Amino acid sequence: MGLSTLAVTDPVLTAFAEEIGPEGPVAVEGGRTRWQLGGELAPGTRLMHAPEGVVEYAPAEMTVRVRAGTTVADLHAELAVAGQRTGLPERGGTVGGAVAVGENSIHVLGRSSVRNAVLQIRYVAADGRLVTGGGPTVKNVTGFNLPKLMVGSLGTLGWIAEVILRTNPIPETTRWLVSADADPFAARDAVLRPSAVLWDGTRTWVELEGHRAEVDHEQAALEQLATFEASSGPPPLPPRRWSLTPAQLRSLGDHDTGAFVASIGVGLVHASRPQPPRPVDPGAAEIARRMKELFDPTGRCNPGRQPGGG
Repeated sequence: MGLSTLAVTDPVLTAFAEEIGPEGPVAVEGGRTRWQLGGELAPGTRLMHAPEGVVEYAPAEMTVRVRAGTTVADLHAELAVAGQRTGLPERGGTVGGAVAVGENSIHVLGRSSVRNAVLQIRYVAADGRLVTGGGPTVKNVTGFNLPKLMVGSLGTLGWIAEVILRTNPIPETTRWLVSADADPFAARDAVLRPSAVLWDGTRTWVELEGHRAEVDHEQAALEQLATFEASSGPPPLPPRRWSLTPAQLRSLGDHDTGAFVASIGVGLVHASRPQPPRPVDPGAAEIARRMKELFDPTGRCNPGRQPGGG
C-alpha cells in the first residue's frame, strides 16, 4: 500500500522519533518563515528541530533524499554542483517547513509544484512511530498517496523527518522581462512554458527559462504583444496568500487585497491583506475531521494550527 512502519532503520531518524516520544503536544520548528500560518500554536507545546543533512543524491535518477531540518538554500547549493534544483520555494526556510506549508514557488509553471516534487516521506506519527509513505519512484508506489496528503498539512498529521524529492535541471538561460502595457493573460498564452507570469495590476513580469535560442524565440513572441524590457528579477511579494479562480483573477479590483502580485496561470495571489474566510464544503470539512482523528486522535501534532489559511 506504499505505507510502512518497519522500513526505517536510520539511527538519526530513530533518535528524532524517540525525542518526540508518544505523549504531549509537539511542534517542529524550521526557519519560521511561515510560522504564524494556520493560527497560533497552542501554549505549552514543546518545540523541536528536525534532523539535517542530505542523505543520498542520485543526479542520474534526478532524486535526492534529504532530512527535513535542512534549509532549502543548503539543499539547492548541493544540487547546483550537478546542475539541478527542486521545485521548493527559496525563501529562507527548511525542507520540512516547505513541505508542511505546501506553498509553491513563484516559478511553479516551470519547476512544478511542491506536491509533485515529493516522492517519499518519512515522518513521526502521533504515537511516536516512524512511518514511511511513497517511494523513490512513482511506478513502485500503489495505494494511499501519503506524501501528497502530508504536503500542506502544517504538521498537524505528523512530524516530517525526511523526504525524497524529485529534482530538475537548472536551465542554460534564465531571463526576467517586465512590461507596463502587456495583458498578463495574453502573455501567459503567448509562450509555450514560462516559468512565471506575475502581475501587480499595472506591470507584468515574465520569467523565461531554457536554451538560449528557445528563450530568444519566446521573448520575440512576447514582444509581438507589448513592449518588454529586461528586469533584474521578480517584484517584492506581499506576505499574505489568496487563492482565486481564473475569473476572479481577471477582476482583482473587486477584492480587498491591498497591494498584490498575482501568479497568472496558478490561481495564487500574494497580497498585503488576508483573504476573508471562505465557506468550507461540508463534505471536505468532514473528511478533514476524520483524517485528523485518524492520524492524531489526541491532538498532539502542532496543536492550534489549521491548514488552509493564507
